[in-house]
Amino acid sequence: MTMREALEKAMHREGGADAFALLRQNGLFVVDENTMAGAIHAVYCSVVAADHSEPNEKDHAQARALLENIQQSTTA
Repeated sequence: MTMREALEKAMHREGGADAFALLRQNGLFVVDENTMAGAIHAVYCSVVAADHSEPNEKDHAQARALLENIQQSTTA
């Protein structure tokens, strides 16, 4: 099951309205390690002359740390 399918099922929105679009309209986003690592790479590595063109292990480590912190702060 994809993240999109799981979210739509959890929101009882199978088919029809796009759950991701509905969340975006309200300023909320669904991310995972890969999308977060890509965002980190685009923001921080693209500003300087990075030695890599795709997210590397450091980008993924930062993504995992950010996601863990967000998860902890939202469950507290």
